Amino acid sequence: MDEQENSVSTTLSSNKRPSMSPSLQIPAPKKRVVLGEISNSTNDVVSTQNSAPKKPKSSLKKKKKKKTTKREGEALKTELVVRSVDPHKSDHSSSIYRHLLSLEMDMNKRSSPSYMGRVQNDISPNMRGILVDWLVEVAEEYQLVTDTLFLTVSYIDRYLSSYAISRNKLQLLGVACMLVASKYEEICPPRVEDFCYITDNTYIMEEVLEMERDVLKFLNFDTGPPTTKNFLRILTRAALENSKSSKTQLEFLSCYLVELSLLDYSCVQFLPSVVAASAIFLSRFMIQPEVHPWLNIKGSSLRAVRDKYRRPKYACVGTLTSLPEIPAIYFEAIDI
Repeated sequence: MDEQENSVSTTLSSNKRPSMSPSLQIPAPKKRVVLGEISNSTNDVVSTQNSAPKKPKSSLKKKKKKKTTKREGEALKTELVVRSVDPHKSDHSSSIYRHLLSLEMDMNKRSSPSYMGRVQNDISPNMRGILVDWLVEVAEEYQLVTDTLFLTVSYIDRYLSSYAISRNKLQLLGVACMLVASKYEEICPPRVEDFCYITDNTYIMEEVLEMERDVLKFLNFDTGPPTTKNFLRILTRAALENSKSSKTQLEFLSCYLVELSLLDYSCVQFLPSVVAASAIFLSRFMIQPEVHPWLNIKGSSLRAVRDKYRRPKYACVGTLTSLPEIPAIYFEAIDI
């Protein structure tokens, strides 16, 4: 495997477009590395010294209105999906939540948690993580809504669960999936030329469009699966009810945690609703460690459910109690 990764630069040098720089770059001071040059170890990532090319004027003009678009898009989704606090809208919220739960259980909308070992033979979890990390920066550069990023990663994992792909095509898959997700979520999605530019023209328009067709065909044009972000909106609103913690802090912290989960291949095995609930749990605990982060104990005088689950028939789980705090060791990095 190491010999294959060390020889990638030689392979790229014989590409049909030798004049094109193989570096992954966006128009920012940071330098990028083409995904074909990325090894399994993050310590082996080599940065390029090429300066970023000047951005076409047409692309610059198009992006000036995107700030308002992102803000309004997020607000619109929150207004439409999150209804749990208003008692008059709670029934609708419950129906939406049940519908999302049923959708995420559909095996056709889920990724295989073992596709790296079962399907892929030329890419690794580390390469996937670097791709997703780069896509986060692309989403920031073009000011895309967060839902576009989550959909993009969902498409990538689902596609990789069925089709083996070479490392020099991994970035192409990433931008094609983001193109599809942008068309689904954005009011003014970036153009194909923009995605070619963001790869430093490593790929031409025809290649991006061909990959887009392959992705849509694989998805059977079902481009709206439930993502962690959908569940997070509902659970965040529920978590903020009767909470004294800062609304902004809780929202941002939980969003931060779920976006971190996108980078980790091991999180593919978990349902989006589980990831969202875990992020809410950890966020509340981090902000108010003295308060139970999960359950609302307001109705503690009601004993029927508690007494029911104290019986041997239910393994006496009602007698179990949670620790007063989560041990700090659980938050330390794990050496693998």
